[in-house]
Amino acid sequence: MRVALGLYLAGVAVALWRTDAAWPTRTAVALLWPLGPAAFVITVLVLLAASLIAFPVTGVLIAAAALLLAWWAST
Repeated sequence: MRVALGLYLAGVAVALWRTDAAWPTRTAVALLWPLGPAAFVITVLVLLAASLIAFPVTGVLIAAAALLLAWWAST
Protein backbone atom coordinates (compact mmCIF):
# COMPACT_ATOMS: atom_id res chain seq x y z
CA MET A 1 0.00 0.00 0.00
CA ARG A 2 2.89 2.35 0.78
CA VAL A 3 4.40 1.70 -2.64
CA ALA A 4 1.12 2.58 -4.36
CA LEU A 5 0.79 5.74 -2.28
CA GLY A 6 4.38 6.68 -3.07
CA LEU A 7 3.78 6.20 -6.80
CA TYR A 8 0.60 8.25 -6.61
CA LEU A 9 2.33 11.09 -4.77
CA ALA A 10 5.24 11.00 -7.23
CA GLY A 11 2.74 11.32 -10.08
CA VAL A 12 1.06 14.24 -8.31
CA ALA A 13 4.41 15.99 -7.88
CA VAL A 14 5.38 15.47 -11.52
CA ALA A 15 1.99 16.67 -12.74
CA LEU A 16 2.17 19.81 -10.61
CA TRP A 17 5.74 20.51 -11.70
CA ARG A 18 5.68 19.64 -15.43
CA THR A 19 2.14 20.44 -16.61
CA ASP A 20 1.99 23.61 -18.69
CA ALA A 21 -1.37 24.96 -17.55
CA ALA A 22 -3.03 27.17 -14.99
CA TRP A 23 -3.02 26.02 -11.37
CA PRO A 24 -6.62 24.67 -11.33
CA THR A 25 -5.83 22.52 -14.37
CA ARG A 26 -2.54 21.39 -12.86
CA THR A 27 -4.34 20.36 -9.70
CA ALA A 28 -6.98 18.41 -11.64
CA VAL A 29 -4.34 16.60 -13.71
CA ALA A 30 -2.30 15.86 -10.59
CA LEU A 31 -5.25 14.32 -8.79
CA LEU A 32 -6.66 12.37 -11.75
CA TRP A 33 -3.47 11.05 -13.39
CA PRO A 34 -4.07 7.37 -12.45
CA LEU A 35 -7.15 7.34 -14.70
CA GLY A 36 -4.90 7.35 -17.79
CA PRO A 37 -3.30 3.93 -17.21
CA ALA A 38 -6.66 2.53 -16.05
CA ALA A 39 -8.30 3.76 -19.26
CA PHE A 40 -5.50 2.13 -21.26
CA VAL A 41 -6.03 -1.23 -19.56
CA ILE A 42 -9.80 -1.07 -20.05
CA THR A 43 -9.36 -0.15 -23.73
CA VAL A 44 -6.99 -3.06 -24.34
CA LEU A 45 -9.37 -5.49 -22.59
CA VAL A 46 -12.31 -4.28 -24.70
CA LEU A 47 -10.26 -4.64 -27.90
CA LEU A 48 -9.23 -8.16 -26.90
CA ALA A 49 -12.87 -9.06 -26.23
CA ALA A 50 -13.88 -7.66 -29.62
CA SER A 51 -11.10 -9.59 -31.33
CA LEU A 52 -12.50 -12.81 -29.89
CA ILE A 53 -15.73 -12.14 -31.78
CA ALA A 54 -14.07 -10.83 -34.95
CA PHE A 55 -11.47 -13.61 -35.10
CA PRO A 56 -12.94 -16.78 -33.55
CA VAL A 57 -9.88 -18.95 -34.28
CA THR A 58 -7.75 -16.50 -32.32
CA GLY A 59 -10.32 -16.64 -29.53
CA VAL A 60 -10.07 -20.42 -29.37
CA LEU A 61 -6.28 -20.21 -29.24
CA ILE A 62 -6.39 -17.58 -26.48
CA ALA A 63 -8.91 -19.63 -24.49
CA ALA A 64 -6.77 -22.75 -24.90
CA ALA A 65 -3.66 -20.86 -23.81
CA ALA A 66 -5.50 -19.42 -20.79
CA LEU A 67 -6.71 -22.88 -19.76
CA LEU A 68 -3.23 -24.33 -20.22
CA LEU A 69 -1.74 -21.51 -18.16
CA ALA A 70 -4.35 -22.02 -15.41
CA TRP A 71 -3.67 -25.76 -15.38
CA TRP A 72 0.10 -25.19 -15.29
CA ALA A 73 -0.21 -22.65 -12.47
CA SER A 74 -2.33 -25.02 -10.38
CA THR A 75 0.18 -27.87 -10.50
